[in-house]
Amino acid sequence: MGEAALVSGPPVVRAAGMWKRYRGRPAVRGVDLRVERGELHGLIGADGAGKSSLLEAIAGVLSFEGGVLEVLGVRIDSEASAERVKGRIGFMPQGLGLNLYPELSVEENVDFFARLRLVPAAALAARKERLLAMTRLAPFRRRPMKHLSGGMKQKLGLICTLVHEPELLVLDEPTTGVDPVSRRDFWAILSELLRSGGLTALISTAYLDEASRFHRVSLLHEGRCVASGDPTEVRRLVPGAAVSVEAEPQADAFAALKAAFPQVEALGGTLRVFVEAATPEEATARVRSALARTPPRRVAADEPDLEDAFVALLRREGARVEAGPPVAVGAPAAPGGGDAIEADGLTRDFGAFRAVDQVTFRVRPGEIFGLLGANGAGKTTVIKMLTGLLRPSAGRGRVAGVDMARSDRAVKRRIGYMSQAFSLYTDLTVAENVSLYAGIYGLGRAAARERADALLAMAGLARHRDARTASLPMGMRQRLALGCALVHRPEVVFLDEPTSGVDPLGRRRFWDILFELARRERVAVLVTTHSMTEAERCDRLALMFAGRIVSDAPPAVLKRDVERDAGRLLEVVADDPAGAVERLRRDGLGDPVLFGRRIHVLSPEPERDASRIRKSLAAAGIACRGIEPVPLSMEDVFIYRVRALEEREAWRAGGRS
Repeated sequence: MGEAALVSGPPVVRAAGMWKRYRGRPAVRGVDLRVERGELHGLIGADGAGKSSLLEAIAGVLSFEGGVLEVLGVRIDSEASAERVKGRIGFMPQGLGLNLYPELSVEENVDFFARLRLVPAAALAARKERLLAMTRLAPFRRRPMKHLSGGMKQKLGLICTLVHEPELLVLDEPTTGVDPVSRRDFWAILSELLRSGGLTALISTAYLDEASRFHRVSLLHEGRCVASGDPTEVRRLVPGAAVSVEAEPQADAFAALKAAFPQVEALGGTLRVFVEAATPEEATARVRSALARTPPRRVAADEPDLEDAFVALLRREGARVEAGPPVAVGAPAAPGGGDAIEADGLTRDFGAFRAVDQVTFRVRPGEIFGLLGANGAGKTTVIKMLTGLLRPSAGRGRVAGVDMARSDRAVKRRIGYMSQAFSLYTDLTVAENVSLYAGIYGLGRAAARERADALLAMAGLARHRDARTASLPMGMRQRLALGCALVHRPEVVFLDEPTSGVDPLGRRRFWDILFELARRERVAVLVTTHSMTEAERCDRLALMFAGRIVSDAPPAVLKRDVERDAGRLLEVVADDPAGAVERLRRDGLGDPVLFGRRIHVLSPEPERDASRIRKSLAAAGIACRGIEPVPLSMEDVFIYRVRALEEREAWRAGGRS
């Protein structure tokens, strides 16, 4: 949806100097916000920034103490005024399927919300069929909600939020915990609805890579709005250059760069540095100077991305972006140089259903290995077999040199495991949780105290040691859970979606810890994630589909393979992006995807296709402002591979029928 499609006139949401307090403590502090009619507006911010409180006030389900709030032309200054606009708003709270009823089927949930919203029966039938078809849930209309995947739950939640055709859609982190394919479906559905229905959407997200999909974004920090504008404008608020570096030993280069620059991250074998207020040439020279004792093999400067700008803006506001000091948190790698994790033909059946099918891979000491896949691909089942929690139906899993099917308690003490479900005791303090896990793993009192001090310093939780765990933001809880998984100095660590729901700064600090753990302590790390920016941080990735490993390579190799098979990724800038996507699809020009006000399309012949795209748009009366190749993201790779496999499976099924 482009600027031309936005409807002029008064804003749908206007907040001026808005305040919200909990027990005297401010959650929203003097926020100014403006959401224009017909736009997709994003709220970005760390845990505790005030996003949920602001959204709930706008949706009319939370009172506030100060300032002005107008929604859909109504000044919200009482419960009665909030009730006047609730029928024109669709609100979806944070959490997978929390606004749904588990025992009801897909269709029963839709019908229930339609009755609740007084949707006329005559209008419901056509409306329901359109939404079920758009979300690809029509074949599952009789399936109970509790048996849906995370992505399907969120799409059903969206249907139930839209069934009364609201004017304003308010969504609180709707894609958290959702796999990349379902996330892209989710955004495509929103784009189509905004174009066809005159809808306005205000959405918060924990994924910074989604920020480029919005028409405009607002960055919140500690209850205040510190920046607002379209993604390009926000990125330009912090001029500078991003520098990619390859150097060995990587851990020493990382430490040297951290000492010289506030924004450094490890992406597999590459270190990435954001150098503020510097040209590419100046940034490259400064990075080389910082690495005088560890001369780099390769240094290359590039344009900074939106995440670089967001993190820099938050840092200016006093947010901490780095992890605590590195400490010895793991055990030395096992002698002999063997693999730390070996999966050989691992298979697991649940009755007639095969959840994992002949999975084979290796993980070396000091390697960060990512296991990717859509919801239900079999990732968690693989981890449970490798940690001895599930016995394989066939195949073998060895960890730290031991067959886990015949492992004893002593071997399991060499393994750290952080489950997908929350694994802490929320009524205990931070220090008490660490002490409890230390006792479970047999550490003496003195050793437990020493480990707790080191781990809490590493996780940046030393000043929160006496806080109840329930009071911590999600990012802090997850770092505490990691500390508890490391308390016994394991050789191998399994992490199942450890940062789901964690804010961008918390995610960066978490991965800094994993990098130090792998590179300095040579601990093998196996991690599952739905965040494709996190996938870039892994040394190697295995993609699972329907219980099988379908690719296993470093991220750069996976990208090269997709470019070889499907071509380059072109970014198209046009006056009416949504109309342009529709036109390009109609003319058979690839599978264009809308990213905010830009269009991405894979092209096997970029020069020829660029010319065809320009002609197609010109014939539709849509001005094309530019076309240029851009790097593939891991999301592009993941979705291309999964959709190709889905099409192959559908073709095989059709051939058998």
